Parts: sequence; C-alpha cells; structure tokens
Amino acid sequence: MNNVASYSSILFEVDDGVATVTLDRPDVRNAFNGQMGAELSDAYRRCDTDDDIRVVVVTGTPPAFCAGADLTEGGDTFRKRDVEGFSAAAVELRAWDVRKLVIAAVNGHALGVGFTLALQCDIRFFASDAKYGVVQTRLGVMGDGYSHWTLPRIAGMSGAAEILLTGRTFDGHEALAFGVCSRTLPNEEVLPAALELARDVAVHAAPLSVAVSKQLLWESWDRSADQVEQRETELHHYLMGRPDAREGVESFLSRRPPRWQGSVADDLPDGASALER
Repeated sequence: MNNVASYSSILFEVDDGVATVTLDRPDVRNAFNGQMGAELSDAYRRCDTDDDIRVVVVTGTPPAFCAGADLTEGGDTFRKRDVEGFSAAAVELRAWDVRKLVIAAVNGHALGVGFTLALQCDIRFFASDAKYGVVQTRLGVMGDGYSHWTLPRIAGMSGAAEILLTGRTFDGHEALAFGVCSRTLPNEEVLPAALELARDVAVHAAPLSVAVSKQLLWESWDRSADQVEQRETELHHYLMGRPDAREGVESFLSRRPPRWQGSVADDLPDGASALER
C-alpha cells in the first residue's frame, strides 16, 4: 500500500504499513498553528482506524521538527482567548490515543509546543545538535500539550521542573540524559532510523498485541501494581484465544514473516478502547 493524503500544513503518506506524518511549514520552521493542530488530529484519527497502518512516524520538514507556536501575531500571539474556544492541549487526538506505535523522529529544533507534541509519542529519536525546550515561561505563559503530565512521568519531577520552570534550551545529548528520548543521532539519520524501526514493527509485531499493550502502558501510571497485574491477566486471556497467538509462534518456528489476522479497528477486547471514535 502506498498512498498520499492532501493537507495544507502537514504531509501524510502510507507505505508498507507505516504512516509518515510530516509537519510541513518549512518557511516558518514548521511553527505550530490551529490549522496544523486540526490536521495532525485528523491524521492521527486516520492512523488509529485504518488496519493497513501498523506504525506511525511523526517528523518535520527540515531544517526543524517544530520551532514552537507561530509568532506572526507578535505580542497578540498569546492574547486572552474565549474560554470555550481555547484548549492548551494543542491537538484533539493525542499520539498516545492512537492504537498503533507512534515514533517521533525529531530531526531538528523542537521548542515549546513542538517539544510537548513529541512527548505525547511512544518513542522519541532526537537530533543530537538541535535545540529543545519548553520555553513558554520565557514568553510570559507556560508549557502546554499535557507537558505537566508527561514530563514528570518521563523525566521525573526534578527533570520536569528544570525543563518546565526554567524555560531554557538544551541539545539532544542533554535530552537523552533527561530521559526524554531513547536515541540521539545526527540530524540526517533521525528519520531513517525511525523508519527502520517502524518497518520492522509493522511486519513482526502483532497489531492487537501492540494496541492493548500500548494502552495499558500509558494507563499504568494511574494504576496500582495489583491493578496492572489484573489487567495484564485479562488481556493475556483475550490474546491467547486469538489466531495471532498461534501464528506468532508458528511463524517464529518456521522462520517466516507472520501473517497477522487481528484487526485493531474491530477486534479489541472490551475496555481496551476508552476513546470516543
């Protein structure tokens, strides 16, 4: 499968089970605006419901991943908004809501909302020499995109406090030390590395297994150890009764690529999808 969808501020392409979503406003270093947020949410929803898509890679058109909020309105950029019409979430559908693995290939600067959008992904690869940070306290506002929820869990309270409260920037090596990414690479190697992992997962990981494991992983932060064990057991019973549990072992023993049958759109167990779709 290879198809392309048309948007104005992002690019969307699917190839061999991998959807690549590219933030695409290079004239302003992919600065984020409401249109980009709406299109990114729409792309995420497509990825979530399409069984032909196994993995999602989010990246940016060089030379940046996302330089943060679009500041073309100058001092009015962060003007007071209508209470009903504004949300600091940035996107309606978060990367962690997508029932597929979402990899952020952060191939250049990621500041402000650009950085916090990457934090919503499951795995993050960062460019070594790019600039990162949640800089909003230096602009008279504060971090957005659920950063006060994601960062303490990803980087710990101390790391989150340093990133959120100081508003300072740092490079990919320090990002790795904070724990906010799993790999740092030269800029030009970030996207190829992310796509290599994505293609491997698209073939070898059972879609239903990925979907239920991902949801429990994100929910585990709000569950006790006993609650996690209970849910793991329930999900194991469900997956062990599915054809893919047999196919996974037989393909491994036969040393051939698996032929997965499970549908994320149709076959999730009860309670494995809380999102209104």
